[in-house]
Formats: sequence, C-alpha cells, structure tokens
Amino acid sequence: MALPINIADLIQGRAVESDRIEYKQGWNPGPIYRSICAFANDFDDIGGGYILVGIAEENGRPVLPPVGLNDDEIDGILKEMVSFNNLINPAHHPKISVEEVQSKKILVIWAFAGDNRPYEVPDEIKAKEKKYNYYIRYGSSSVKPSKSQREELIALSGKTPFDDRPNTQVSFDEISLTLLRDYLRKVESKLLDSMDSLTKEQLLSQMQLLYGPPKRRHPRNVALMMFTDNPEKYFPYSRVEIVHFPNGEADPEFFEAPNISGTVDYMITRTLDYLRINVLKQMTRKIKGQAESVRVWNYPYEALEEVIANALYHRDYLTREPVEIRVYPDKLIILNYGGPDRSIKLTEFQKGSVFPRRYRNRRLGDFLKELDLTEGKATGIPTIRRVMQTNGSPMPEFLTDEERSFFQANLPVHPWFLEDRLEIKDQIEQQSDHTIGGPIGSPKGGPINSLIHLTERQAQILDLLKNNPDLTKRRIAVLLDINVSTAQEHLNGLKRLGVIVRIGGKRGFWQIMEILGQREDDAKKVEGPHTIPIQNPIQSGDEPGIMPHPKPTQKPTQSGNEPGIIPHTIPGIIDLPEKQKELLEYLLENPKSSIKAISEQLNIHFSTVREHIDKLKEKGVLKREGGTRGYWRVTTNDPE
Repeated sequence: MALPINIADLIQGRAVESDRIEYKQGWNPGPIYRSICAFANDFDDIGGGYILVGIAEENGRPVLPPVGLNDDEIDGILKEMVSFNNLINPAHHPKISVEEVQSKKILVIWAFAGDNRPYEVPDEIKAKEKKYNYYIRYGSSSVKPSKSQREELIALSGKTPFDDRPNTQVSFDEISLTLLRDYLRKVESKLLDSMDSLTKEQLLSQMQLLYGPPKRRHPRNVALMMFTDNPEKYFPYSRVEIVHFPNGEADPEFFEAPNISGTVDYMITRTLDYLRINVLKQMTRKIKGQAESVRVWNYPYEALEEVIANALYHRDYLTREPVEIRVYPDKLIILNYGGPDRSIKLTEFQKGSVFPRRYRNRRLGDFLKELDLTEGKATGIPTIRRVMQTNGSPMPEFLTDEERSFFQANLPVHPWFLEDRLEIKDQIEQQSDHTIGGPIGSPKGGPINSLIHLTERQAQILDLLKNNPDLTKRRIAVLLDINVSTAQEHLNGLKRLGVIVRIGGKRGFWQIMEILGQREDDAKKVEGPHTIPIQNPIQSGDEPGIMPHPKPTQKPTQSGNEPGIIPHTIPGIIDLPEKQKELLEYLLENPKSSIKAISEQLNIHFSTVREHIDKLKEKGVLKREGGTRGYWRVTTNDPE
C-alpha cells in the first residue's frame, strides 16, 4: 500500500533528512533489520526513518536510475519480512510500499518510531543461533549503543513525545477525511489514489495515526493537530494572538488582531499572511557611489517563516497558553510556551549553533516539512541569523529561562525604518502649529459633524490631517505603523464619505469638509479587511442609523443599568468565588483591559484568568462587547 509521502522528494532527501534514509542496492536482511531496529528505537526522537531497497548509494546520495527489483524478488522479500518482523523484540511491523521509479520497481520500508521501545534484534536475522542486541542511529549509521546510551535507551521506555501519544478520550471519527485528502493532494502522495477503496480506519492506520488494538483504536495527538476542524477543542489555547503596540512598549495604547486558530499548518500560513499584509514593509534608498538602489525589509520574510513555524512546531501543546506575537515600532517579539531541550546551553542560542538533543513533537515536523513549512532539523536559528544579516538588520535575540518554560525570539527592525519614522515625526512637529481644529473647511481642518460613522483607523488619520493637511500617505503609514496600501485604502474611504478632499494634486493638501451626517450602513461599505470598527459607540441623537464618532480611548460611562453601560453594583456578586468577584471588580474599573493586563494586575496566570472569564460568561454576569477592540460588560443578571 502507498505511503503518505511524496516518493520523489523522499529519494532526493527533500522530505526527510538524509541521515534518516538508507539506500540499499539489493536485499540484505542482516543490516536492513539492524537499521529497522535502530529507527524503531528512535533514540533522538526524530521520527524513525526509511530504507529504500533497489537504489544504490554513492557518497550518501542515491544513484539514479535505480537498479530496481523484479517481481519475484519483491514477493520473496515480502514473505521473509512477515517472519523477520516477529523476530524483533518486541515485534515491530514497518510499513512497506512497492514503488515504480524511472520504470524500475523499488521497495520502500517506513521504519516508524515504535511505541514499545527499547527494541532489540538479532545481529544476523538469518543466523541459527541468534544473539540479540539493541541498535540506535548515530549519524547515518545503525550502531550498538554504549553502556551509557543503553541505559538512556532503556530509560526512554514509556516516554513517547507528546504529538505521537494516543488520545484515549477521543474517537478517530473526529478526524476529517476532507483535511486528510487535502494533505495527500498537496504532498502528491500516491495514497490519495487509494482513499476511496479504504475505510477511514485503514487509511489512518497506514498513515500511522492510530494507536491500540482493533475495536479500541484511538487517534494520536498529531492527527488531532493536523486533521480536525477545531484542534483547540483538544488542546486549549492552541492559537496565535497578535498584539500591536503602535507607540512602543512604554505606551499603554495597543490593539489586538483577531485570534488565529485551526490546524497547525493553517495557523502557520494564516499568521504569515497577516504579518505579510499588515507588518512587512520595504524601503528603497539610493546609496552614494552605487549605481543600483538598495532595497531592504523591516523584517525579512524568510526569518518570519522560520520563527513562526518553529514557534508552532516546538511549542508545548499541554501548556494552556497561545503563541504570542507582539508588534512594536522597533521590534517583533514571538513567544511560545514550552522552552527548548535542556541539553542546549543558553549561550548557544546567541551563537546560532543550536542542536537539540531530542524533539518535543517528532511527528509534527514530518507533516510540516512535507508541506514545505519547515526545513531540516537544527536549521531554524542559523537561517534566521543569516537572512537578518543579509538584510542589514541587527542580529536577533533568543531568550529562555533556566526552567525552559518558554522560548522568545526578538527580531529588531531594520534601522532605516527607525530613522525614517523619527525623521517624519520631527518634520511634522516642525510644520505643525500645534492647534487642534479650526474653521470648518479650512486647510487646517476642524471638527466635522459628530454624527458621522468612522472606523477607528479613519478617525486616527483624520486627527493627523487636522494639524498636518499636507501629510502624504507614506508619512501617514509610518506614523500609524501600517502599510502604505492600507493608508491609501483608508484615505479613499474618507474621500468616498465626503469627509476629505485633495486640493492641488501631489503638492497639495487635504481639506476636511463639513458633513451633515452619514448612515451607518453607507459608512460600513467602505470598511475593508484592514479597518477596525468602532466598538460601543455612545448614542447622541434620535436619528435612525446614525452613529457618533467616539474618541478612540473613550471608556463606557458607568451611569446605571442602561444597555451597554456598566453598573456600579452587581446583584448576586456575593455568590461568586472570591477570585471571580475580584476579577469583576477590576473589570468594573478597567473594562478595556486585555487578558495580559488582567493577569499582571491581579497576579493570576493567563490560563486561570481565561478559565474565570469563561465561567463568568457562562453564569451570565460578564459579556464581551465589540470583539478585540471592545470592552468587558458586567451584566446585572444574578449568577445561577
């Protein structure tokens, strides 16, 4: 039966590291079974390996076209393997596939990491007197372990990496055949052609995604991570949270992007898409004495690919914390919980020479590499350092603690973008007369009618134009830390609303117009994917569908029990646990607080804060209004 991998990529070492592949010109069961045993023991938790019979090797590379095997040879090998597999102690049955490569047939043996290590095998599988020994992989060879290695191998008994463990609380019926089919299609596996003739159980078994005897089979965690519609159901807070701090770390202003959740590969691609659209910027400068201009990025995309993929690959899925990304004007911080292996010294991170002893998630990496979302082992940090240097960026910083409870990557912005930001701000301060408002319709602008509906980003742009009507879209983008294209979209939206007009072309200025009002429905038409709707507007008139333009930092007024207004007192609050009462009291005074701020102020762990909030929402005493830019509303309902 076909394997869930692209055979052409496997032969060339593109899908799996070369030290996990052995090429054998012919069938020699002695060394082949020593390697099967070594791969099954998976001493370094890298996920087993592959043996390709019928392909010669030269200097570690396959010799093509293959020598191949005839049908009689293949039949004989398959019959022998049935009995040889039972000679491994405990028995181990690798997956086997007959493949045709350049008109020649070869045998592909997938010796996956076993569930019952340590395994031992006779030194010579065909010998009459069989002497058993353990075997492990050392580089690209299968060898007998030393005394200390043998003790370590025995100690690994029952210690399976998290992603390869079975989840006995879940049925394999939860696995999505649609996602499985999509994966096999993307990697161009021949197993896709067999899907319609296989039951779900047979398909998952061939992909080594099930555990247990027939009638009591359960999916492995990696199957739930990659092939279910809602992995967060099984691994709480397995998502990505992105927070922007447009004015820097010391300023309290921030805004949160929508959370990104789903399968691991989906989270990686969606996070990279978000950063590419909303964070990445390119700058071109003419350098004196050089014929060509120099182009740089604030952050090289290849560095983001590595750091995001590694954060979701190597994170601890038992820890109920999301992957956090913090966007500052001068740096990006990517934080995942579950730090690196203790075998890695802290000083090695800054040198870029990081070689983990073992992997937390051994199967996940194979799936991601097949999808071209990760590279080979121990290549992430060197790649990040290399592309940052090539881009002219400062070197990244990698942090963890002695307990290895987290891993944090700090990517500094390219210095040109800091210089440009400071230069533009200085120019604006020099040009501005520091007055706010002015006659309506004048070049300096003025307060437009408060009944118009604007997005918050449009409101920010309008505030800038009041004092600086000659701002360009590029300067606006730098000041608000957004892309130039995004700034242009918001300016176009304001023009369509009739709020601003451009006077004088490229060398002109923006004029703010007097508007009588705009219906909310009309205003919503200009909102695009980069706008953030105003949350919890305060009504100031009886006009139907007319929304006021609140200040971005305006908090809900605590004046009673009106809808959307936070009351001073909460009936029934005494029935709540002490921590939940403390949390509600804090939110009464700080309704726009983030989970992070609540955690820091009340000295409660992130995951505990979320659990309390979930329970308060279930009891009907707390509600979130307005999504990521909204606030917490304490209701007047008695908790049940």
